[in-house]
Amino acid sequence: MTASLAWARSTYSSNEGGACVEVATTGPAVLVRDSKDVTRPHLTVSPARWAHFVRYAADV
Repeated sequence: MTASLAWARSTYSSNEGGACVEVATTGPAVLVRDSKDVTRPHLTVSPARWAHFVRYAADV
């Protein structure tokens, strides 16, 4: 299922393989994975929880 998703990386991330995460959205969930090893399991959170995290991270 995750192979067909459109994964996005922050524009702040470089293409040099640093410590990045990628995010994909589905209707009921936001999926987060490690960009260095995309074969590992992803984290699934609700859109509301993801929005809360992004707001918090923007304020830090």
